[in-house]
Amino acid sequence: MTLDLEKLQAARVWVTRGQPYLAIALHSLQLRAAPGLGTFAVDRAFRLYADPAVVDAWSVPEVGAVLVHEVWHLLRDHAARAERIGVTDRPRAWNTACDAEINDDLIEAGLPLPGRPVTPALLRLPDGLLAEEYLAAVPERDARLVDCGSGVDGIARGWDEGAHVPGLTPVQADLVRAATAREVADAARIGTVPGGWQRWAQRALRPKVDWRQVLAGSVRSGLGWASGNVDYTRARPSRRAASVPGAVLPSLRRPVPSVAVVIDTSASVDDALLGQALAEVDGALQAGGVRRDAVTVLSCDTRTGPAQRVRSAAQVVLEGGGGTDLRVGLAAAGALRPRPQLVVVLTDGHTPWPDRPPSGCRVVVALLEPGAPAPPVWAVVVRAYDEGVRTTRATPTAVTAMPSTDSGASRSSKSSSASTAVAGGTR
Repeated sequence: MTLDLEKLQAARVWVTRGQPYLAIALHSLQLRAAPGLGTFAVDRAFRLYADPAVVDAWSVPEVGAVLVHEVWHLLRDHAARAERIGVTDRPRAWNTACDAEINDDLIEAGLPLPGRPVTPALLRLPDGLLAEEYLAAVPERDARLVDCGSGVDGIARGWDEGAHVPGLTPVQADLVRAATAREVADAARIGTVPGGWQRWAQRALRPKVDWRQVLAGSVRSGLGWASGNVDYTRARPSRRAASVPGAVLPSLRRPVPSVAVVIDTSASVDDALLGQALAEVDGALQAGGVRRDAVTVLSCDTRTGPAQRVRSAAQVVLEGGGGTDLRVGLAAAGALRPRPQLVVVLTDGHTPWPDRPPSGCRVVVALLEPGAPAPPVWAVVVRAYDEGVRTTRATPTAVTAMPSTDSGASRSSKSSSASTAVAGGTR
């Protein structure tokens, strides 16, 4: 049985009349006949496998709606997301959850899906959630039998043509996603686009910057500010004093910056990110020429631990494990002698803040958790997590206070974890 390519092309045209911003993605699909499949499916190379009997049975609008459904599996990169969370033991449940993530937007767009499609309402959950959220509500016994292919879970199927047959490369697939996201974002400004598609486009177009580079750059910038505080001193007379008998000329002094690192050791802080951030700070300080005895580390939950002079981040011993109050930690940093010119704070942001920074100090805050409330405007803020990073100065960014439920917990496990991450090296 041959595949009705004219009907498939008519379905693409029908969709692009109402959703022209999907044209690039739809025309990137490479059509393949898959007799006996019983539905449509995709692989990660943007190959679409269609059962000719199903194409004949469905109307043009229904074929168009299913084309859009399949292309959103690829645009949302469900296969890569499946690999990140590990769903190889629950592929049917994952496929069902992904269908629910897609179909609420298709219904909002007025696309007529055939049969009884999976919707959030069927799972008794609200529209607009992600597949990862729907997955928890899908027992394996209730998962649908529909198989949308390896483009959903990354597990090869028998009908996949494999790498020997040309498809889109991963780079080309990313370019299709980026181009479609721009089209969706442009259309949202002048017309009606389903809310889920708008949110996807916003996330896809958000600049991705390695937070490690930004954190290291912010620390180096703070060191440069401190090192630039050149002043005159008479403790060491100028070499030009011999030319002016009877006068003591001052010499210029460039101070070596003193640095304090305040580490939030509350139970809510992610150990792995804390270790990575600490390693990046360590590398930036060494690259900036800070003396190994000029770095003081303070652990802080609701109290401040003893000050530690360390030669590398791997020597840091973290204490604490309760709630968080970085007002105490920053006050302790400001009371150090010699007073630090740069204070680096590593925190998940769930804390109250003082009204002003320690006197004479520049403060860099590395936030280890997304969605936290805004820190003070006097801090340079780096979002230190892998969803993207933004650095701000003099405008609120992100930070908050979530008290720990384990106020008396020991910090030994966190100390071990953070030290291991640092010692292993992340640079």
